[in-house]
Amino acid sequence: MKAEYDLSRLKSRKNPYASKLKKSVTMRLSQDVVEYFKGMADEAGVPYQSLINLYLRDCLAKSRKVQINWPQGA
Repeated sequence: MKAEYDLSRLKSRKNPYASKLKKSVTMRLSQDVVEYFKGMADEAGVPYQSLINLYLRDCLAKSRKVQINWPQGA
């Protein structure tokens, strides 16, 4: 085995599985929610979208259900 390899001539190619790892979606989030996650992401040193994904994945893993109590009457 060589101690060092020359990778300069190696051709790069896209990961064929990358598109299956995550799905791109468009979401409308409140400004305060975005700022909250951006602040936490800055502290953690990760992109805020990744942090939101991690939070939602945690909800999935723990089978959390949202409790919605709509105001009565209009």
